[in-house]
Amino acid sequence: MEKFYEKEYHTQSDKAKQSKLDLPYIYEKRKVSQQDISYDLRLSRPTVITNLNVLESEGMIRKSGQIDTEFVGRKAAAYSIVSDFRVSIGVEILRKEIKMIAIDLYGDKIDRLVFEIAYENQDSYYRAICDKILEFKELLHVADAQLLGIGFSMQGLVSPDRKTIVYGEILGCTGITIEAFTKYLPYACSFIHDADSAAVSELWVSPELKDAFYLSISKHLGVAIISKGEILAGKHGHSSTIEHIQMEPEGEICYCGKRGCMETLCSLDSLLKERETPEELFQELRRGESSAEERWDVFLLNLAKALNMLHLIFDTDFILGGYLASYLCEKDLAFLHEKIREMTPFAEASDFLLISKMPQHNITIGAALPYIQTFLDTLPEV
Repeated sequence: MEKFYEKEYHTQSDKAKQSKLDLPYIYEKRKVSQQDISYDLRLSRPTVITNLNVLESEGMIRKSGQIDTEFVGRKAAAYSIVSDFRVSIGVEILRKEIKMIAIDLYGDKIDRLVFEIAYENQDSYYRAICDKILEFKELLHVADAQLLGIGFSMQGLVSPDRKTIVYGEILGCTGITIEAFTKYLPYACSFIHDADSAAVSELWVSPELKDAFYLSISKHLGVAIISKGEILAGKHGHSSTIEHIQMEPEGEICYCGKRGCMETLCSLDSLLKERETPEELFQELRRGESSAEERWDVFLLNLAKALNMLHLIFDTDFILGGYLASYLCEKDLAFLHEKIREMTPFAEASDFLLISKMPQHNITIGAALPYIQTFLDTLPEV
């Protein structure tokens, strides 16, 4: 996963840092005994016991039941990382609502909050959001020392240092800086583009993923390019903005002011009627209503055209994510592959289109994950 942030957090005490225990080992195993640690890490039992006591006193690990074994006799005590020893919060800012989520060191949801508030590029709005974040933190009983940071997922392009929105036409937030939030929050904060945020979640659940085109098909269309296990940010912060590739010069007007952008053909906004939800559309599809089927076929055909164009540029796996991902099925992938084969000059194998493994809360979780990843990167090893 791309390292979005500098390693700012040195949260373990000097004693914990000097421990000879391999904390990443305990983290990966999730549940280990003294015997496991001693054998696998080639450490003496006294050394293991001493270091476990240090880490337990620090609150980083705890006894968590017993290890099941096939041997007769007393079962060994199990140790595991305290998953909420450190937490982070992800916040997704939308036009009419805010979504926030708190996650633990394993990226698992602790709690989630959604509330309605209309976006305004005003100090009063940013202060209201910060007040909600602080209330959320208090409800979770998260101490200041536990909170690694807060990631703000934005419908806009973010500067390479993650501190400024360089292009935010959807919300009208171009030029705002992270100081709009940090003036009210005494924690590390940073912006992340919503498509990048979703791709970060995908990398988290698929650490073997090295190269891919991630399409976030939500209310708006977004893309993140994953290369060598990292997300390409680009020189000026506007890499991968394929949503503004013009496909129909006489088409609908995009929010960027141009006509016929990919955004106007392949986003949920382009698919749904006014005030219609994805669930309502797919209920109609399941009932076999012809008008819904016609709309869906047109949408998939436009998506196939876009995918074919992009695949000619970058011959790699394409992951279909965003809010639409949970509604896609193998039948839809087969339709897309069929249409792409009709368009491409190459013999295209049906193996490059994938559905996201993490369609639920991927944007908010992805906004929080970089702080968790940075913390895990600082865990001391033998």
